[in-house]
Amino acid sequence: MKFFIVCPGGLEGALVGELEAIAQRPEVKAFGATQIDPAPANMTGGVGLSGPLAVAMAINLHSRIASRVLLKMIDGPYKSEDDLFRLAKTIGWEDWFNSHQTLRVDLTAQRSPLKSLNFATLRIKDAIVDRLREQTGERPSIDTANPDVRIQVHLTNNHASVYLDTSGEALFKRGWREEKGEAPLKENLAAGILALTGWQPNQALYDPMCGSGTFLIEAAQIALHIPSGGIRAGLFDQQSHVATAKESSWKRAISLSGFGFTRLKPFYTALEKKNWSSLCDCAKNEIVEFANTPIAISGSDINEKMIAICKANWQRAHLPGLPVARQVDAIAIKSTSDNGVMVFNPPYGERLGIKGGDQDKMDTWGDDNKSYMQKRRTSREPLVKEPIDPQFAAFLDQFSKQLKDYFGGWQIYALTADMGFPGHLRMKEAKRTPLFNGPLECRLFKFDIRKRD
Repeated sequence: MKFFIVCPGGLEGALVGELEAIAQRPEVKAFGATQIDPAPANMTGGVGLSGPLAVAMAINLHSRIASRVLLKMIDGPYKSEDDLFRLAKTIGWEDWFNSHQTLRVDLTAQRSPLKSLNFATLRIKDAIVDRLREQTGERPSIDTANPDVRIQVHLTNNHASVYLDTSGEALFKRGWREEKGEAPLKENLAAGILALTGWQPNQALYDPMCGSGTFLIEAAQIALHIPSGGIRAGLFDQQSHVATAKESSWKRAISLSGFGFTRLKPFYTALEKKNWSSLCDCAKNEIVEFANTPIAISGSDINEKMIAICKANWQRAHLPGLPVARQVDAIAIKSTSDNGVMVFNPPYGERLGIKGGDQDKMDTWGDDNKSYMQKRRTSREPLVKEPIDPQFAAFLDQFSKQLKDYFGGWQIYALTADMGFPGHLRMKEAKRTPLFNGPLECRLFKFDIRKRD
């Protein structure tokens, strides 16, 4: 089987490392060989791999960086919408789902010659519906909000690839976030950033602007070996879920239906049920084994309400006790260890316009109007420096002094869309990494704070 593992732009290399670690897990190796494509030189929005069907279940359960796990059904050349219709209709959809299940089709394109992608999407839907009606005598319905089955199509200038989504809801929706701050950071982007920092569970980690606690929770789950898909997989003892009107549609979908592969016929076989049971049992045993691992993860925020949200999210993520999170102004923070990793996402500017936690849009690979691949800068190109609010400039000046006075020996990482951030902070970055928070181009800036004599 061939798969494409979607991830936020800029995290392809980190995703390859994570996939290699998942493939080396004993219970995953027992499924058969998995071949992972090399990390791409440019942003592709994901990584390809080949392996047995069960590897899709393992990635959905364990990958913290992936957005979706797509199973390639077919690919081929096209020139018109009719070519797409014929290509989609050749697929034996009846072997994967039935006519009583609802569908959603998403299409992305890079340099496609077609005039209307909406019409192309419609033709692909028609092909799938017609095929099932001919094979079963009934036609499935379309549901764009909470479909049973999701199909993804990607077009280049002359080539089409059709995928079946094994994830269902995007994987960054872990299932623990009831409330969020004004500008939530996607969980898989936070996990990818932690991978890029090189942070290890035996190191101190601190977020001085923790908001709803995304960095803290992702780090704690890494340290305690709690799978990112643990809630969807039903690994934790909890009372039977009753959906409420206050819950968002994606929250209900995660609580009630878990992963997309659970609604696909090939995963109902005795073999795949056994494989899934093996994955879950191993994950549960690992959670128990590392339950008492000491962690040095902490955070703070000036907003008392955000600290309360952080603590509530921590508990919903099935983490022990409460997080070490306090209401502290970032200009008053002090280190409690000689070294460690500080990571934060400054809550200002363009970031406040993102609603990534609420969106239900798949990561795109090249739509002329949406793709990060269309207008991205490279890390070597000049950075665009945006005007800064004088009040925030004064805050950064004080914050910079606090870092230099109290965090000698630490590595500081800041994710921001403000390309002039190092200058505003009056610090020279040691490294800059292009990343995308949804459609927003950002940089992950690294600063090394020297110890004072």
